Amino acid sequence: MNVTLKDGSVRQFSEGTSLQDIAVAVSPSLAKKALGAKVNGSIRDMSSTLDSDAVVEFLTFDDEEGMDIYRHTSAHILAQAVKRLYPDAKLAIGPAIENGFYYDFDIDHTFTPEDFDKIEEEMRQIVKEDLKIQRFELSRNEAIELMKSRNEPYKVELIEGLPDDATISFYRQGEFVDLCRGPHLPSTGYVKAIKLLSVAGAYWKGDEHNKMLQRIYGTSFDKKSKLDEYLNMLEEAKKRDHRKLGKELDLFSIQEEGPGFPFFHPKGMVIRNILEDFWRQEHAKRGYLEIKTPIILNEELWHRSGHWDHYKENMYFTKIDDQNYAIKPMNCPGAMLVYKTSMRSYRDLPLRLCELGLVHRHEKSGVLHGLMRVRCFTQDDAHIFMTPEQVKQEIIGVIDFVDYFYSIFGFEYTVELSTRPDDSMGTDEQWEAATSALVDAMNTKGIPYKVNEGDGAFYGPKLDFHLKDSIGRTWQCGTIQLDFQMPERFDLTYIGQDGEKHRPVMLHRVIYGSIERFIGILIEHYAGAFPLWLAPVQVRILPIADRHFEYAQKVSDDLKRIGVRVEVDMRNEKIGYKIREAQLQKIPYMLIIGDKEVENGTISVRSRKEGDMGSLVLDEFESRLKDEIDKKI
Repeated sequence: MNVTLKDGSVRQFSEGTSLQDIAVAVSPSLAKKALGAKVNGSIRDMSSTLDSDAVVEFLTFDDEEGMDIYRHTSAHILAQAVKRLYPDAKLAIGPAIENGFYYDFDIDHTFTPEDFDKIEEEMRQIVKEDLKIQRFELSRNEAIELMKSRNEPYKVELIEGLPDDATISFYRQGEFVDLCRGPHLPSTGYVKAIKLLSVAGAYWKGDEHNKMLQRIYGTSFDKKSKLDEYLNMLEEAKKRDHRKLGKELDLFSIQEEGPGFPFFHPKGMVIRNILEDFWRQEHAKRGYLEIKTPIILNEELWHRSGHWDHYKENMYFTKIDDQNYAIKPMNCPGAMLVYKTSMRSYRDLPLRLCELGLVHRHEKSGVLHGLMRVRCFTQDDAHIFMTPEQVKQEIIGVIDFVDYFYSIFGFEYTVELSTRPDDSMGTDEQWEAATSALVDAMNTKGIPYKVNEGDGAFYGPKLDFHLKDSIGRTWQCGTIQLDFQMPERFDLTYIGQDGEKHRPVMLHRVIYGSIERFIGILIEHYAGAFPLWLAPVQVRILPIADRHFEYAQKVSDDLKRIGVRVEVDMRNEKIGYKIREAQLQKIPYMLIIGDKEVENGTISVRSRKEGDMGSLVLDEFESRLKDEIDKKI
């Protein structure tokens, strides 16, 4: 049989040859690193055999799918260790997830972080035993009997819920057997570095009406150095937690009276207003027209837009004059109605309507997280209406716009193309045209992207922009969605050059994503130490004694006149204490005023980044501030 490898070369093997033997024949070093393989696009164990021609791509830890195999096996090692230490524990599910894995257990013992040392020691023992991992299949009845005999009711329930034609597979490693689709590593000895991280409650099948289980989270890597690096990043992330810094810096709060509904404090509003002002200025430069649409609109509108069928579980509702209304979860239907207020010509297109629109979405309390996951947020939306001929150029324009925005904040990013989901509207031809347009624009820009199959919006494919912050974490923020559906559902038209009515194409896009979440990301990205142009307080003046207050106030007034945000610390405290307080508040510049400064008409400048900068005249300092602010350094 012919085996086509990733580099395009073709090798011949006998039918029935295992993937492991093929890897050894190709390259012994590859065989050591290979964790699994893609066979004609399907991911398989290395022990799998081939019986016909195939395209084979071997997967290592450097591949996302390879990493998932590695961590899925790590989850099984965790489950085996728990079963050895707590034989009465009942197994639920244990998948690989982003950055690690978890396993859910039903057990009378309450796990604590103190238990982790004991469980990790048993996991290391299982790795040391280098247990061979073997796949086998059973009929439905045999599978149910096996799990009943092992007293695993959750596995029995999973088997009973499988389709009639499902292949029911298990994996065995030593005495441990688990219901699993796989694939898995060849043996437990492949896992080099493993760490348990936390424990949390989790409802069985995610349903709050079901029993609460205990979920142990962990992570694993192919090298201890990578694990150490990741654990250091987690420690740094704790220090940067936007909820902690938001409280310490007095930026925002979440109140008991409104879980999921953030309150912005004066200093938080400074940051928010700067972001929104910057957004407005840059959109005006690029020909966008700002609109504002209502928060509450008639329920019929959401049936027309398609949101009712695809999104109603996440919506809030109310009644007005005995009619049903919905609080908007999205801004797009409002933009459609604005478009329809006038007859449009091809000369009016592209029409770029932008909106800082407040939306509300019903999120379960268990997923709420500071500013990152909330129930009300402001999307920096825009909806671009265009002719089919304008599509590519408009997509490129948005890509360039997104790139400019993120560069201002110092973010690198990657792009994912998400294609048609199962729950979608429209014809195959429309989806193909929309997807091709996004691909064409990306290829023209020469930007690499990853395909995320089946994760598009219900009305169209999309490009998602994933920001990389200063400690290496990624955040999905910007998105560009190409939509042929809503213009049709709302019967949007324009008069073409031929005098006939035509259907416009539409782009949905955000750059920040949500103002609230973007502020949360910025807090963690900068660890609360905002660049000067964003800092709520840019300068704090620290007079040493009461006799210096008058001069400190004069300096403050001069700075305020040129638009600098300044505070004067007139507390009766020692200067060292005042400096430490300003540093804890992450103020970019401190001006220390004493007898010498008053006498010479100067200021003593201390920078958050550079430390003591010495004595300056105020004009020189003002010039420095203006340059740093104007250039958004």
